[in-house]
Amino acid sequence: MRTGEPPPTVEDVLSALETGLWTWDSAAGAVTVDAEAARMLGLPPEPRTLTQACARARLHPVDWNEIVSVVQLAGAEDTIAEVRIRVMDERGRVIRTVRSRSKSKFDPVRNSVEMIGTIQEVTEPSPETASRAPAVTGDWRRSREAFLLDAGRALAEARSTEEVLRVAAGLAMPGFSPDGLAVFGVAADHLTVTGHHGHKKGDEAAFHMPLETDYPAAEVVRTGRAVYLSSPEEYKARYPTSWPLAEQFGRQSWAFLPLIVAGRTIGAWMAGFTYPVTFTPDERSVLTTVARMLAQALSRTDAAETERELTDGLQRTMLPTLGPEIPGMSVAARYVPTGGGLQVGGDWYDMIALPSGRFALVIGDVQGHDVRAAGLMGQLRIALRAYASEGHRPDAVLSRASRFLHGITNDSAADLADLRFATCLYVEVDPVTGVLDIARAGHLDPAVRMADGTVLLRPTPGGLPLGIDPDADYPTTQLVLEPGETMLLCTDGLIETGGHDLDTGWRRVRTILEGFDARPYEGDGDGSGDGSVGGGLKSGGGMGSGGLKSVPGLLEPGRLEALADVLVQAVHGPSSHHTPGPLADRREDDIAMLLLCRAGEGRGRGDTTAVRPPVRRTALTVAQAEPERIAGARQQVRELLHDWTSDDQIHSAVLLVSEMLTNVLVHTDADALLVAEMAGEGGKRRMRIEVTDTSDDLPHKRHPGELASSGRGLVLMDMLADAWGVDPRGDGKSIWFELYEAAPADGSDGRLVV
Repeated sequence: MRTGEPPPTVEDVLSALETGLWTWDSAAGAVTVDAEAARMLGLPPEPRTLTQACARARLHPVDWNEIVSVVQLAGAEDTIAEVRIRVMDERGRVIRTVRSRSKSKFDPVRNSVEMIGTIQEVTEPSPETASRAPAVTGDWRRSREAFLLDAGRALAEARSTEEVLRVAAGLAMPGFSPDGLAVFGVAADHLTVTGHHGHKKGDEAAFHMPLETDYPAAEVVRTGRAVYLSSPEEYKARYPTSWPLAEQFGRQSWAFLPLIVAGRTIGAWMAGFTYPVTFTPDERSVLTTVARMLAQALSRTDAAETERELTDGLQRTMLPTLGPEIPGMSVAARYVPTGGGLQVGGDWYDMIALPSGRFALVIGDVQGHDVRAAGLMGQLRIALRAYASEGHRPDAVLSRASRFLHGITNDSAADLADLRFATCLYVEVDPVTGVLDIARAGHLDPAVRMADGTVLLRPTPGGLPLGIDPDADYPTTQLVLEPGETMLLCTDGLIETGGHDLDTGWRRVRTILEGFDARPYEGDGDGSGDGSVGGGLKSGGGMGSGGLKSVPGLLEPGRLEALADVLVQAVHGPSSHHTPGPLADRREDDIAMLLLCRAGEGRGRGDTTAVRPPVRRTALTVAQAEPERIAGARQQVRELLHDWTSDDQIHSAVLLVSEMLTNVLVHTDADALLVAEMAGEGGKRRMRIEVTDTSDDLPHKRHPGELASSGRGLVLMDMLADAWGVDPRGDGKSIWFELYEAAPADGSDGRLVV
């Protein structure tokens, strides 16, 4: 510059340095360039204003996406954006490569962003470098994309905060890997260390500090903006107070990034490096993307862990304890939640001490698997306990409970689609006599495992599910749990899980019950066993047992818990008594289960004396209005004779039972009581079946003609039974028949053993 001449303008200096100037107004959608910038964009060298679309058309489309990403990152961090751009001509050919540096400014009045920047042409590299440069750039981008995909997948699959931190610690970033990582959280107005990697245990204690402390992570949480420190000198200059804390780790560069979810800063992420890092826009972009994914993962796992805590609390609150030990009886229970939502639903069980000295077992299922179902279940359980504690009989307890549920669901339901009902099975137990008074509201029937391992489903009359009809009646059925027998009460989750329906699911459960080894394992002092399915089942044969031979003998004390474990494990795999296990995720329905066992005769605690072979016995009432129960009676007889040696005798017994019950319903006005009993050693057993009614009319043996439609009952009995008779009673009569089992010619007990 010569003396006396005016100083050069900024435009003159930029033109001399071959540097163009441009501005972009987001509100107007216009890009203004000076003459030098226009020339570099392949336009005539004169100032002009371009539309955003026109300016974009002069740039390589891949680079345009890169510009948007870098500019957004720089705007979020309030830093300078720097990017390389390939300029295209009208034919789509690259005419030059330029470098642009820009700074954004937000205009609150116009609610727009204005950017101002410079543009310079990049000197072309040598041929050798030029041949390698595109590959290096391409490799970096491909590596970065692959890394972000892997990181995103790993963080999305993490199921706990601990797993998220472990994934973050194992991230190997392309081109630069941090030596130490730390995740900071916020508790009240203090900074906390959620997790760390590359530090010794106990190092985190010094970093629990108020948010107002002069520490980078605290500033990041306060402002929501990232902090990059490329050297120890820069760290010491900006944060002299907290520098002694960082100095001891011997690092050279640090990046502190905010963890933001839904516009709220939930913490900060620190990445420390043992070597200098300049934190280029590409590196900042990678770190920022990882921080966003990390924040989402931490927010998700924190919500899941809070949900699990709520689930555990609900379960602990709603599930009862089984209470003190009952002389002569033992009870075991399991609850396994579904894997959906809060893992709580409408299934429940309960054990209630009654004023009479008896106790009640209750099991039920409120429709649905949501919080509303769980809430209704809690209210219904309290109501049932109240009605039972007042001393009402089982039918009255269920009637009152149905009226109660109908009232609260109709009052609180917004529409008909939200009305709820509940199934329930209520059993009043006399521990001295083993008498069970059962009332059923749409629930599954109970099942009984007899002393010798035979399993029978015990059909009981029932009414509608609770909550449907406030005036519904619930008939009471009386059964006797014989010494050595075990009763199973369960919800449909135990039966139908795994794609089974009620029929195939029941066959599966029956196989488990019949194949369970009732004896304690050798060396198993408490009789609890190892709980494994393999340890609780015995191989063998026998009809109706699915290839598993029931083990003779009574269920020993202490084995009831092992049986409960075997049932749950066979359906779902291992799980604790009331705590959701890892297999909860693939369950279709909740499971609630109760087992009640009556001690066998001569088999008290510590009593090892021999006992006589157990007797199988079942009883069933068929009312005049329930002829369909004759089919259930036939099935009861088949199951009772599942290991009888002669199939012909089994068919004969089923036919005769059908004839006897049908005669009572057709020729009298009374109900029929069926009692079937089998006793004796294997191969020499006796089956006695008796049907009793209150009619005084005695049957007579007839000689029906070919076209007669009746009169063949006693003829068949005389032909098929080994013994039969009709006995008058004071209040009616009973007709009975007996079958005697013949030992096989080979001398075995007649049961196939595999």
